[in-house]
Amino acid sequence: MFDLHTHSLLSDGALLPGELARRCEAKDFRGLVITDHVDSSNIDFVIPRLVKICKELTDTMRLKVKAGAELTHIRPQELTRLVRQARELGAEVVLVHGETLVEPVMPGTNRAGIEAGADVITHPGLITEEDARLARQKGVRLEISGRKGHCLTNGHVALMARKTGAALVFGSDSHNPEDLLDRPSAEKVAMGAGLDPQEVKNIFQENELLFNGLRRDA
Repeated sequence: MFDLHTHSLLSDGALLPGELARRCEAKDFRGLVITDHVDSSNIDFVIPRLVKICKELTDTMRLKVKAGAELTHIRPQELTRLVRQARELGAEVVLVHGETLVEPVMPGTNRAGIEAGADVITHPGLITEEDARLARQKGVRLEISGRKGHCLTNGHVALMARKTGAALVFGSDSHNPEDLLDRPSAEKVAMGAGLDPQEVKNIFQENELLFNGLRRDA
């Protein structure tokens, strides 16, 4: 299992990065990305600390741990700058907090995140077919979410991906220990979105490719 979307207490998670990683190690995860929430107020504080601790954890654990970031509630016009800054600070996976139904995310965030070249638009809500098609063109993945509330539109996201060819990934969006999902549980979430067995398999292959910095057509 490669989980691309988790939070520690460096933002609003319940666990220290080390405990989060240990719980994933105990579940036999192969890779973990810690993607704490950032905006311009904390991006230069959080990411460098994650880079340091993730290297230390990888050096001493069975799983690989990478530093990422989830750009959250960013004004759409600021996303290009902040995606670039997150990468410059060392984030290996950059997520943009998409237009979920359960939070007042600004309209246009999905499109701006895609245009900014984020790796993933998380829980993109009722993403339009046009935006999903642009994601396919730009190699930006769309997330099937394991998080309560955010998962309400998983079926719609899956449908848009199927219509446009946009790549899907899975993220637990874990904030607490009970949020972490092993591979069989995550597969059930994907199947619940209406995906067939091959499409589910593709999701977890895409997770591994992104974790390793690759693309399907590479």
